[in-house]
Amino acid sequence: MSLDQKVEPDFAKRGGLVVAIAQDTATKQVLMQAYMNKQAWEETLKTRKATYWSTSRDELWPKGATSGDWQLVREIYVDCDSDAVLLVVEQQGKGACHTGNYSCFYTKVF
Repeated sequence: MSLDQKVEPDFAKRGGLVVAIAQDTATKQVLMQAYMNKQAWEETLKTRKATYWSTSRDELWPKGATSGDWQLVREIYVDCDSDAVLLVVEQQGKGACHTGNYSCFYTKVF
């Protein structure tokens, strides 16, 4: 694939949403999982700040807009099926999780 070829997720595949995983650029720790629609995707590309689609509020969710815990996007990967994206981010503020934890993945099963 050439560098000038446009790559984006297939939003039609899963009813307009794709899974979005945020990973810390420095530690490689998985921070959170959310969803993106085409509008959130385009806003993320434009601003280089992670923007998601809130399924609970049914609205665009610029991560950090109310908390100050922004995610500055450094790299984006689209998976092989084009229905998930990985955002490699520089996490700002306290962390990614609304509970106050740095990562949403803090509950260990085994």
